[in-house]
Amino acid sequence: MNSAKKIILPGVFTALLIGGQLALSGISGIEIVTVLLLTFVYKYGIGQGLLVANSFSLLRCFIFGFMPNVLILYLVYYNVFVLIFGFIGQIFKHQYSVKKHIIVVLVAVIMTALFTITDNLLTPLIYGFTQKAMQAYFVASLYTMIPQIICTFATVVALFPILLKALK
Repeated sequence: MNSAKKIILPGVFTALLIGGQLALSGISGIEIVTVLLLTFVYKYGIGQGLLVANSFSLLRCFIFGFMPNVLILYLVYYNVFVLIFGFIGQIFKHQYSVKKHIIVVLVAVIMTALFTITDNLLTPLIYGFTQKAMQAYFVASLYTMIPQIICTFATVVALFPILLKALK
């Protein structure tokens, strides 16, 4: 990849992630960030992915606010996300096959569940929730996690091969 592309592509993809999140922010559990970021990282690797993930995590705060729990969640989760999908992309040599697609879908669904689980551990810790408040927070998060997992499954199944081909 040439120097200009290495500079421009992460900026464009960061803007795409922010725009996608903003466009769907009014619908609980529906998101496009997972499939977009995982495809980018799968194709362009960990270095470019970390740049996009951290830029996205920080810049989105200007739209949605600087909440400590969310900022920490995004910085931790998306960096781990990039490492995992970057590693998967390297193992699969950035190529597509149905078998590889199935593995990417399964990992994406697991990562989506881990996003909510991480939030359920992090937010009560940061804000000092009582045990009862922590349980209520966890139960309430299930109503978002379930559609989010379904959304991740559907978007990664449908869009991953198309996006990967478009990035070639």
